[in-house]
Amino acid sequence: MAFGGVLLSAALLCVWPAPTNLLWKVAIGATEYGHLLAGLSFGTALLFGFRARGRDLGFGLCLTAGVLAATPVLRAVPVARRLPNAVATAFPEGVAQGDASGRVAASPLSLRAMLGGREVEKIDSTELCYREIAGERLCLDYYPAQGEHPAPLVVVVHGGSWSGGSNRDFVPFDRALAAEGYAVADLIYRLAPRWRYPAASDDLRAALDYLSAHADSLGIDATRIALLGRSAGAQIAMDVAYRRPDPRVRGVISFYGPTDLHWSWTHPKNPRVIDIHAVLTRFLGGAPEAFGPQFDAASPIRFVSPESPPTLIFHGSRDELVDAYHSEQLAARLGAVGAAHLFVELPWATHGFDYVPHGPGGQISRYAIDRFLAAVLAEPGR
Repeated sequence: MAFGGVLLSAALLCVWPAPTNLLWKVAIGATEYGHLLAGLSFGTALLFGFRARGRDLGFGLCLTAGVLAATPVLRAVPVARRLPNAVATAFPEGVAQGDASGRVAASPLSLRAMLGGREVEKIDSTELCYREIAGERLCLDYYPAQGEHPAPLVVVVHGGSWSGGSNRDFVPFDRALAAEGYAVADLIYRLAPRWRYPAASDDLRAALDYLSAHADSLGIDATRIALLGRSAGAQIAMDVAYRRPDPRVRGVISFYGPTDLHWSWTHPKNPRVIDIHAVLTRFLGGAPEAFGPQFDAASPIRFVSPESPPTLIFHGSRDELVDAYHSEQLAARLGAVGAAHLFVELPWATHGFDYVPHGPGGQISRYAIDRFLAAVLAEPGR
């Protein structure tokens, strides 16, 4: 019965908001590995079914846990069914099916992949230092494209509330993109509170200039670049993509990025999960009453225009750190100005769902990314 209680406690995180930062991290595993948790719960329920003592309570706990743990996959199925048509409609130049190499998934959601995942080709990165400022050397990890050169480039910007994180949080993801024929640059940037907005955005622009200047030696086509950011990194990527549209940047991908920092301040999340006032004070200097212009300038939604590059947006409906409202409003604004975009909302998912690449959120987002990049980074005339 005690084990049944543990299973039920974990399964509750599939449907109930995490009450603390630690449990939010547990919720990522519970939701994206929910199919495994469900199997364990149902299997344990069967064992309780053969017991004569404690059967009713133990069986009930495990059965309930199994049902709750299965909900992420069940909720992912309709999203996966709609996704191919949604991607093809939003970005009609993209490929419709996986390639012959097997590197690109032919389906948005595969039970086989959830159970076993896919082996990632080991592609070594090279550290390149793209800027030195105030005695601080800023570097990026460069993963060379496997295949034809010059290759299109994906620049990845890590999350971490603008004051932490690492450009090595998603190494398998970077390697997978490189294996598909994209050069990948995953950069570090100046962090708050020492460096406030717009330092990180300036660093991303400097990295783009560095990569463009060294395009020949790196084997990249600097006219075909996509930006991909997660959380705070998505804000940085969108700030650069929208504020001063750069013809080199053909598309931007946002994973659960904040787009309206005024709204974040006035609608804080559970402070036991994230103290958004402290986060924004480190990044912008203080409250909007004193630092309103900084809040305005750092809110990407304010700079959306018809010239904004195509945008692919992912957000979990139950995100405990960055409310899905940010992406909902961004999608509405992009639609209002006629900018190409697709908002993929994941009803079961929380912040950081893509840490599990073969979970339902990881699979669905990779399917959309593959087709988005094929559309926006296609070589002219092909």
